[in-house]
Order: sequence, then C-alpha cells, then structure tokens
Amino acid sequence: LECDLARNLVGQPLVKQQVMKGVREFLENGNPVKPLVMSFHGSTGTGKTYVSSMLVRHLFQGGLQSPYVHQFSPIVHFPHAEQIEQYKENLKRWIQGNLTNCGRSAFLFDEMDKMHPGLIDVIIPFLGPSWVVYGTNYRKAIFIFISNAGGEQINKMTLDLWRAHKDREEISLQDLESAISKAVFENPQSGFWKSGIINEHLIDFIVPFLPLKHHHVKQCVISELGQQGLEVRLDVVQEVADSIPYFPEEEKIFSSTGCKTVASRISFFF
Repeated sequence: LECDLARNLVGQPLVKQQVMKGVREFLENGNPVKPLVMSFHGSTGTGKTYVSSMLVRHLFQGGLQSPYVHQFSPIVHFPHAEQIEQYKENLKRWIQGNLTNCGRSAFLFDEMDKMHPGLIDVIIPFLGPSWVVYGTNYRKAIFIFISNAGGEQINKMTLDLWRAHKDREEISLQDLESAISKAVFENPQSGFWKSGIINEHLIDFIVPFLPLKHHHVKQCVISELGQQGLEVRLDVVQEVADSIPYFPEEEKIFSSTGCKTVASRISFFF
C-alpha cells in the first residue's frame, strides 16, 4: 500500500502520511479499542475514491468486489428524504448483519455531502469504543467517509499558502483540520451537519486532499496513457493537461476537476 501510494498518488503528501499512519497503527494492534474511522475531504478529482479503492484492494482479496467491503451511495441507497426513518433502520441492520458475518468488514460512504442530515448518526454505536454493540464485536471494522465538503476551505488555504510562497509539503494537518470540521459540521447541506460523529470525535483521521497543479495533472496523464497501453507522447501529455480548466481565474494554478476528466480527454488528442 505504501509503495502504491508513493508511486501512483500525485500531489498528496498529507494523504500518504495520514492513511499509512492510520492503517499501520490499526492493523498492528491485535485488540483495537474502536474501529478505524477515516474521513476523506477535498474537491473533485483529487484522489479520494482512488485512495479508498486502493486501500481495500490491498486489505481485502477482491478489493471492492470482496463480500466484506460495503459501499454506500446516498443517491443509490438513500434517494428519498421522506423515507429517512426507513433508511436509518436499513442502514443499522446492514452494518450489524455484515459485522456479524465478519468483524473485519470495511464500509465506504461515498458523497457524504449528499447524505440526508441525521441519517449517518444511526451508525454512531458502531464507531465508538464500546466493547460490544447489539451482540457484535465490531472493533476491527474500517469506516471511510468520502466527501467534497471542506473542499473549498482546503482549496482556499492551499491557494493562500501558495501566494505566501509556501510549498504544499509545508502544509500541516493542523492548518486544515479545524476548518474542515467546521465546514462539514455547520453546513446544513452536509451529511455530517450537527452530527454526533463529529461532536463526539469519533473520526480518527481527517484526511485532506489538496487541489492539484498543472504538473500533477501531467503526471496523471502519463499514468493514464500507460494504463491504456498508449505511447507516452509529451505533446499529448501537454495538450491534455492544457485542455483542463484551472482556477483562480487570473492565476490558473489549480485544476478545477483534479485528474477526474483525464481518462476521457485522452481520446481527443490521440
């Protein structure tokens, strides 16, 4: 996992550091006091889903296809606000049932910013340091929340530091953590709005994904060309990277879509 992150994840020093720290400490502990709970934050295309799938690929045979890895998407699984009470019941049962089958299960919650506020709090009993919940030992489980919420704050801070001539390697977790927590906790559109998960400090690692610069996008293009079995031509790399929108308007420092549209753009230039 460490090698994979070092080789394939571009421009995210904090992510490599936090994810490895969290996973290593958790797996080396034969008797953890609570499940591992990580929350990935950042704007589109910065690598949140990529890292979560990489993580489960190294921890579970079959990766995302493993019967012990469970993905939840608010749009797919919880689409109707008026059915929230039913969803709460379903979610509690799903998690309880899966943990009964395997205490080492992983649960990925995509697009937390689109989750109905209040729904996620039903899983609080599974995240804390109790010994047993509903007759199930669940302390070896992994929960990962993925969210665009906090992305604006991360982008603004990264931009401010860039303007102050600070390198992204100099950005510390302390610079970002409180701003992200505040953004997700106080935003009524966030699935974590006024959530006990934040309030009771049940998240072990808040992992910020920084916006990507032009040279990071070029690295993504090179990597994608390799994966598609195409020749790495420098003119194509440059053209694909140049075709992506950048912000802020005047300086155009960071990619507006991260590396998200790289794969689909390559065909235009080959």
